[in-house]
Amino acid sequence: MTQVIDVHTHMFSREWLRLVKEFGPPQYVNETLANGNELLFHKGAQFLNAVPAHFDYKLRLAAMDKAGVDVAVVSLTSPNCFFGDEEIGLRAARAVNDDMAQAQADHPDRIRWMLSVPWEHSVLATAEVERAHRNGAVGAMVLANINGRHLTDPVFHSVWKALDERGLPVLVHPTVPPGADELGIEEHNLAGSVGFMFDTTLAISRMIFDGFFDRYPNLKIIASHAGGALPYIVGRLDRCFEMDPKRRTKISRPPSEYLKRIYYDSVTYRQEALELCLKVGGDDNVMYGSDFPHGIGDMVGCLERVDSLSEEVGMKVRGENAQRIFGL
Repeated sequence: MTQVIDVHTHMFSREWLRLVKEFGPPQYVNETLANGNELLFHKGAQFLNAVPAHFDYKLRLAAMDKAGVDVAVVSLTSPNCFFGDEEIGLRAARAVNDDMAQAQADHPDRIRWMLSVPWEHSVLATAEVERAHRNGAVGAMVLANINGRHLTDPVFHSVWKALDERGLPVLVHPTVPPGADELGIEEHNLAGSVGFMFDTTLAISRMIFDGFFDRYPNLKIIASHAGGALPYIVGRLDRCFEMDPKRRTKISRPPSEYLKRIYYDSVTYRQEALELCLKVGGDDNVMYGSDFPHGIGDMVGCLERVDSLSEEVGMKVRGENAQRIFGL
């Protein structure tokens, strides 16, 4: 029986959160609730509610057992380690990387992890890629924008090169998008429901048109939340490529072909959305994810939607694809 492997699921460390609270302001500010949970805000937009299961692997394993999930490939999320100066960024990265490495050592049959590094400080970041990979990281995660800078910015080349050389899967995870204050997404708390989806969509679309996937042929990019809006707008991307020569300056193939070269998780909340993602990305490129333990995470529901697929496709998405892509 194929193992169920969750490739989009998050864990923090207490030291990481302490650093965010101390060195994140004024960019990132926190509010402690009466129940002890921590809310994090970026420019007035709430993007995170840290709950006990973000820190406690016993709670995680219990939830996995209840849902029927065998292995979790855990990762950090926003604001990652993109705050403070270079020393603080590295301390934050090492705090969470070391915590996840220990969790894997404690639960070798259940936990794997993705490294985080301070991307804005390339020398430190590339060294931490090497250290964390040596300590057992099976992938990496990065936010869809790094303090407003695009992932295709040349300043990040050495980090991408280090990841490409190792062929590591990279989860591109959204955060509050640039221009959030002008967009007014703090109203109705639209960061998580809408802003995140288009942060990923813009990042991956820019990568495609910029020739990123031809420059880094070994990278395995995972577009979070079933690709955001990418599966829905693939026809529009291809039409714009066809009709506008400016969009063909760095690539010679339509965007839809590149969308079959990247990977996706199953974190979407409608069956038809998951099936559209599979049609656009291909059966071999979609993996189970839950977004646990975020408030909108759905370990059980996401797995039920995967189990509603045909047996052949369901086996791939439940775990076969992740075993191949992460080398598990």
